[in-house]
Amino acid sequence: MTARLAETRRDYPDHSALPASLEKATGIARDMSASGAFFWMSGMHAIGESITFAIDLKPGRDRMAWTCRGVVVGSEFRGNEAGVTVKITGTGVGPK
Repeated sequence: MTARLAETRRDYPDHSALPASLEKATGIARDMSASGAFFWMSGMHAIGESITFAIDLKPGRDRMAWTCRGVVVGSEFRGNEAGVTVKITGTGVGPK
């Protein structure tokens, strides 16, 4: 008999790669959902740190961005890149 682990996610991620602008770095958002995100990025944010990031929704002349506020809840390293997991605490959409 195998034990089953309870699923704790509220939302399931989109695994696309989206360019992201963060406060201290630039990066690629790899897993996005309404409640969280994972980024590979050039800079570093500490666990527990508040963070704001933006994802371009409409490139070109009338640029729009999805802006999010969150808290860093995890990190990992791969070479010169840092991977950061963020729990989203607020969102908005507007011109960039």
